[in-house]
Amino acid sequence: VHPGEAGHGDLGMITDGDVVICISYSGESDEIMTLVPVIQRLGVPIIGMTGNASSSIGGICNVHLDVSVEKEACPHNLAPTSSTTVALAMGDALAVSLLTDKGFSPDDFARSHPSGALGRRLLTFVKNIMKTDDDIPVVSTDTKLLDALLVMSQKKLGMVLITDNSTLLGIFTDGDLRRVLEAHSDIQSLTIGDVMTANCKSISADKPAVVAVQIMDEFNLNSLPVVDNDNQVVGAINTHTLMQAKII
Repeated sequence: VHPGEAGHGDLGMITDGDVVICISYSGESDEIMTLVPVIQRLGVPIIGMTGNASSSIGGICNVHLDVSVEKEACPHNLAPTSSTTVALAMGDALAVSLLTDKGFSPDDFARSHPSGALGRRLLTFVKNIMKTDDDIPVVSTDTKLLDALLVMSQKKLGMVLITDNSTLLGIFTDGDLRRVLEAHSDIQSLTIGDVMTANCKSISADKPAVVAVQIMDEFNLNSLPVVDNDNQVVGAINTHTLMQAKII
């Protein structure tokens, strides 16, 4: 609440259960001191944030927070510079302490910031962006490697998933292909089951998309299969999918 506007009606937004933080480096700001008797009649606790505990505001507040500085950064030691930075830091410290005490979670943050980049990252789930149905590159273990590469190329996810009746058995990626070419002079006789990576990392569709980013970063992956509780493939994502959704 701006003190100038508070005297013309905005003071009405202060109600029982609120706490008023009065910020004044001198602790003598007339526009704030004019409002103090009204705030006190409301029975609302006052936290004073000043550079002088012996000031008027320092004397009437329920709790005083010292934001004094030895000297302002201003070369004339006049313009509020260092003191404003300290006040901002103290405000941040109060906010962090409060959210910790109240158990404020990332989900709470996302609900309050649905339109921003941070909110989008927290509110976007894997199921919202994953490739599904015919867009999932899926083959069986007995598929020839060359045929599996055609599927990988057509689906454009940089991987192919190996399944048995939709149950995930493994994955084969662009990186795996390079390693196979280094290890085998003739790949025509190979099946995808011969060269797939079994027990691969996967993610649930109900997880936030940022969790997929964390898994991919931790294990240096570019792609992830999406599975249900029975390890049945329901989707697939890769770094390009996450970039398109502006998660990374």
